[in-house]
Amino acid sequence: MAPSLFASSPAPTPYHRVVVTGMGAMTNLGQTAPATWAAMRAGENGISAIEGGGFDGYEGNWAVRIAGQIRDLDYSSYLEEREARRLDRCTIIGLGAAHEAVRDSGIDFNSEDPLRCGVVMGSGIGGIRTIEDGMISLSTKGPGRVSPFTVPRLMVNAVTGNISIQFNLQGPASAHATACASSGHAISDAMWYIRRGHANVMLAGGAEAAITPLCMSAFSTMKALSTRNDDPQHASRPFDKDRDGFVLSEGGAVFVLESLQHALERGATIYGELVGCGNSCDAGHITAPDAQGRGAARSMVVALEDAGLNPPDIDYINAHGTSTPLGDSAEVAAVFDVFGDHARKSAGGTLLMSSTKSMHGHCLGASGAVELIGCLHAVRDAIVAPTTNLENPDDGFDLDLVPDDARERPTRYAMNNTFGFGGHNVTLIIGRYDG
Repeated sequence: MAPSLFASSPAPTPYHRVVVTGMGAMTNLGQTAPATWAAMRAGENGISAIEGGGFDGYEGNWAVRIAGQIRDLDYSSYLEEREARRLDRCTIIGLGAAHEAVRDSGIDFNSEDPLRCGVVMGSGIGGIRTIEDGMISLSTKGPGRVSPFTVPRLMVNAVTGNISIQFNLQGPASAHATACASSGHAISDAMWYIRRGHANVMLAGGAEAAITPLCMSAFSTMKALSTRNDDPQHASRPFDKDRDGFVLSEGGAVFVLESLQHALERGATIYGELVGCGNSCDAGHITAPDAQGRGAARSMVVALEDAGLNPPDIDYINAHGTSTPLGDSAEVAAVFDVFGDHARKSAGGTLLMSSTKSMHGHCLGASGAVELIGCLHAVRDAIVAPTTNLENPDDGFDLDLVPDDARERPTRYAMNNTFGFGGHNVTLIIGRYDG
């Protein structure tokens, strides 16, 4: 008999409970969290032919000409034009999401101890647009004409640094760059700072702006991207037999995390409770997932153990679900390994799983944060966002993948999976807060 994934372990040590009191987002579905959620719920699509972005002037034909761009990015409410010119688009997106999250939470950082407030952000690639622009300046104008703002714009930690400056957050601060798992790591890290009593309030999430000529061509030559250029709104099709790769997107999301005691003392509105997290590494291939999903399964098991839950307690999984042939198959294998008949429709399983990437595409390092919006609304509003474009589920995908339309369903616990190049796996579990 194969060894159980659930090794015996001591009961979780009691920590400060962590709740979510604010959220903000800038995505191709909407430039606020409510707009993003409304589009997810309605099954709307934010993928289209690429416009602008410096793609003109290159020779040859682009094999991939579609992406999930944020159209008419509006930063006027939180940045002056002079300030924006000194920041990479990735940082601008992250700052916008952070400002919305702070407003949404109602927190006044002027009244908080800045040493007890911090920020952790994730980005898989960071300021790649700045790097590309800098190389163009270097090659065409010479070394003396490279912008002095190049380094502070391209740093992966630029988003974290600028958010901390804007809100005077002097507590724990760091940045994660673990490919597509980056924002999942950032949120779990921030959660632990509060759990251990090192902070009262943390901003956490991710931002990405990698729709650039270099990134598009690099992912394209890897054969990672969908080439459904003539039908962009149906290009991202997780779990569908005809999936042919992911769609690169930009976006970001930020959450205000607080200790439960701190949130109650200031009368904050609580969206949900972060009850568990887990992470692991495949330690196999630098880009391909473990075919049996063993690392992903371990991440989910660790999160369940951390939360003190059993597999049947999970009502909904927001899947990583990138729409790649290997990735989707590995994730389904991992889910069956962990959840067994609870996940199998044919066995009467009641677990729901969907991928909102079918609508907004793959935001790389920001994907976990963007998709956590769907988990929070699942537990708060009892509505699960759908998997769109699922016309012909792949063989053996015997799960309720919530095709086409959102589903009304009471959800006590929702799981959020993010898996990245390098073999990184992160799982977060959100629980409904009932007071």
